[in-house]
Amino acid sequence: MLRNYLKIAFRNLLKHKGFTFINIAGLSLGLTSFLVIALYVTDELGYDRFHKNADRIYRVSRYFKSSDGQISLRLGTIAPAFFPHLKNDFTEAEQITRLLEYDGTMRLPDNLEKKYTEEKLFFAEENVFKVFDFKLLEGNSDKALSDPFTIVLTKPLAEKYFGTASPVGKLVKFNNQYDFRVTGVFEPLPSQSHFHPNALLSAVSLNDERLYGAENMRQDWGGNNFATYFLLPPNYDPAKLEKTFPAFLDEHLPQSSSGLKGSKTSELHLTKVPDIHLYSHLDYEIEPGGDIKYVYIFSAIALFILLIACINYMNLATARSASRAKEVGMRKAVGALRQQLIGQFLSESILVTFFALVLALLATASLLPSLNDFTNKSLSFTKLFSGQFLLTATLAVLLTGLAAGSYPAFFLTAYQPIQVLKGSIVNALKNGKLRQVLVITQFAIACTLIICTSIVYNQLDFMMNQKTGYKKEQILVMSGIRSSEADFETLKQKLKQHSGITNAAHSSRVPTIRLLDSMGASVTKGDSTTPVKTEIKGLSTDYDFISTYEIKMAAGRDFSRNFGADTTNFILNEAAVKAIGWQSNEAAIGQRFKYGNRDGQVVGVTKDFHFESLHQKIAPMVMFMQRGWRSRLSISAKTGDLPSVIAHVEKVWKQFFPNNPFEYTFLDERFNDQYQAEQKQRTLFLIFAAISIFISCLGLFALATYTAEQRAKEIGIRKVLGASVGSVVTLLSKDFIKLVVIAIVIASPVAWYAMSLWLSDFAYRIGIPWWIFVATALLAVGIAFLTVSFQSIKAALMNPVKSLKSE
Repeated sequence: MLRNYLKIAFRNLLKHKGFTFINIAGLSLGLTSFLVIALYVTDELGYDRFHKNADRIYRVSRYFKSSDGQISLRLGTIAPAFFPHLKNDFTEAEQITRLLEYDGTMRLPDNLEKKYTEEKLFFAEENVFKVFDFKLLEGNSDKALSDPFTIVLTKPLAEKYFGTASPVGKLVKFNNQYDFRVTGVFEPLPSQSHFHPNALLSAVSLNDERLYGAENMRQDWGGNNFATYFLLPPNYDPAKLEKTFPAFLDEHLPQSSSGLKGSKTSELHLTKVPDIHLYSHLDYEIEPGGDIKYVYIFSAIALFILLIACINYMNLATARSASRAKEVGMRKAVGALRQQLIGQFLSESILVTFFALVLALLATASLLPSLNDFTNKSLSFTKLFSGQFLLTATLAVLLTGLAAGSYPAFFLTAYQPIQVLKGSIVNALKNGKLRQVLVITQFAIACTLIICTSIVYNQLDFMMNQKTGYKKEQILVMSGIRSSEADFETLKQKLKQHSGITNAAHSSRVPTIRLLDSMGASVTKGDSTTPVKTEIKGLSTDYDFISTYEIKMAAGRDFSRNFGADTTNFILNEAAVKAIGWQSNEAAIGQRFKYGNRDGQVVGVTKDFHFESLHQKIAPMVMFMQRGWRSRLSISAKTGDLPSVIAHVEKVWKQFFPNNPFEYTFLDERFNDQYQAEQKQRTLFLIFAAISIFISCLGLFALATYTAEQRAKEIGIRKVLGASVGSVVTLLSKDFIKLVVIAIVIASPVAWYAMSLWLSDFAYRIGIPWWIFVATALLAVGIAFLTVSFQSIKAALMNPVKSLKSE
C-alpha cells in the first residue's frame, strides 16, 4: 500500500511540475533556514560539554559593592590571595584550580629574530588536568606543570616553533627573560569552550619576583585576574557552598578603609562551566560569550520560517483543490476509505518534504564555509549526519510533511462523494476562512521580521554615528609599552619628528576598552573626609592624553608640565562631578580629592565622553598620572600618507623596543568591533526577513491562482458586461490586500514589544520611530499587490469565451 501511495504521489508531482517546483522551493528554503539555525543553536548549547565532569565544574566570580550596597562591578576572575584560603576552607571540593591569562612574547633561546607576540597563554595550577579534559599528546599530566618554569604547548604552537620534531625537554624564551622548559603538547580545546589556551605555564612560576612574587600571590586581594574553578563531588548542591561565602569573606578579606567587613564590599558566586557561555554576562569574561536570548530568538525564527513554508504548501495544495476534488470523489465512489486518502495526501507531502530536505542539506553544506566565517565557529558538514542532529532533521521532515499535508488531506477527504461529484464542494471552498488565517499568519511573521530588521539597522546606525566626545579616526594604538617617564618622553619626541604625527599619549586603557579599575574615593573639606558612595572608575594618563584624543574640557585645565603638583592631581568627568554632588563643574575645581592612596586637587573637569561602548552608561571617571599603570600608546596621525607614518613608528619602535614585535591597531576599527554582534544580528534579520517574505509571497501567489480558478466564470461574465481590466484586477486584489493589512496590524504591536525589550540592553538607544511601521506596511502591501496582480491581470486579460463556453 505504501509503495502504491508513493507511486501515485510521484506521478502527481510530475504531472504538475510548476506547483511541485514552487512547493519544493518554498519548503527547501524553510528547511535550509531551519537546519542552518539548528546547527548554530546546537553549537551554542554545547559549550564546555566535552569535559567529562562538566556538570560538576563551577567557576568562582567576584561582585564588588559600592558603599551604598549596590553591585558596581562583576568579574569572572578573583584575586590570587583567595586561592590558599579556598583550598584550606572548602575541603569538600574534589579539586580547586586556577588560571591566569597572560599575553607575552615567545622565541627560541638561540633565535633573536623569530619572535612573536603570543596571546592566550595561561599560567595554570598543576591539577588543571584533573579538572578540565585536555587531550595530552606528549607528556605526563600529573607532572607537566609541577615544576617552576615549565610549559605545555598546543600542537599548532609547538609546530610553529619546533616544526615536526618533539618539543618536550626543549626551551622557549618567554618575554625575553624566562627560559621555560616544554613538558608536554596538547590538542587545542574545541571551539565550544569558554577559554582557548595556546599554552599552559606552571602557576608556581608566578612566585618568582620578576613575574608576580610569592608575597603578592598570598597578599594581593585587589588584582582580580585569576579564573578559579571548583570540581565538586557528584550530586553536591553548589547553593550549599555559596551560603558559606559571606562568612568566608568576613574571615579572610581585609576590611575596607571605612571599616566594612568583607561581605559588605564583595560577594562570591558560583557558575556552572557549561552555563558560562550563554548565561554569564559579567563585566569581565575570559572570552566574549553568547546570549541565551539570541538562542531563543533564532530558534523562534527557524520555527516561524518553517511554519511559513508549511502554510505555503497548504495554500498551493488548496489552489489545486478543485482539480483534486473530483479525484477524491471518484476514489471514494469506488470504495476508497478516508484514511487511505489521507495516507495518499500525506505521503505526497512527505515525499515533497523529503526532496526539499535533500536540497536543503546540499544548500546547508554549501553555506557552511560562509556561515563559519560569519559566526567565527567551526561547524562541520559531518555534524548534519550525527545521530542527534539526524534524528532532529528526520523529525523535522516528518512534522513538516504532516503539517504541510494536513490541510488538504483532512479537508478534501471530509466531503461525501455525492457532494464532490455534484460540484457543491466548490461553493464550500470559496468560503474557506482557514486559508485567510494562514495568509495573515504568514505575513504577520514576515512583517514582524521586517520591522525588527529596520529597528536593528537604525539602532546600529545610531551607535556608529553617535558623537563619542573624542577623536577616534587616525589613532594608532599599541600595547605593552612600559618604560620610564624620561624614556617615554624621548619616544614621543622621536615619533613627532614625522610631520604626519600630531601627538602621542601613554595610558592604562584606551577608549573602547571597559573601565574596570577603581579605588575608594573621598572628598576632604577642612578636617573632615567624606567617602564617595558611587564607584568612580580610574584611568591613568599622561600630560598628552586629553589633547591627543581632543577631549573637550568643561571646566578647569588639562594636566600640564608647568605644574609639578599635577603628578598627584586629578581630572574628573562631568558624571563624576554629579556623582560626588558638587553644584557645578566649576565648583569642583580646587577641591581636595583622594583616590586610593593618592591625595591631590581637582584641576579640571572634562565633558562626558563615551569611553566604553553605548551599551554602557557613561561612568563616573577620574584621570590621574601613575606611570606604573600605563601600558598603552596612542598616536594621533594626520589624514595623509599613513604608510609613511606607520613606517616611521615601526622604525622608532625598534629603536626603543628591539625585542618586542611591532604590532598596532586603529582605534576606529576597535570602535567598530564593539558592535560586531549587532552588525551580525542586522544581517541575519535581513536574510531571514527576505526569506520569510519570499515564501509568504509564494503562498499568496498560490491563493491568487486558486481564486482566479474559482472565479473564472464570474470574471468572464463581468467582462461580457463591460468590466475593465483595472476593475477586475481591483476586484481580485482587494481581498488579499485586506489580509496583508490585518497582518500588519497584528505584527506592529508584537514587533514594538519585542524590540523594546531588545533596546533595553543599550544605555543609549533610539526611540522606535513610527515611520518604520508605515514603511513596512507600504512595502508589504506593495509586494503583495505585485504578487497578486500577476494572476489578477492574467485572469482579467483572459478571453471570456474560454471560461463561459461550457455554460
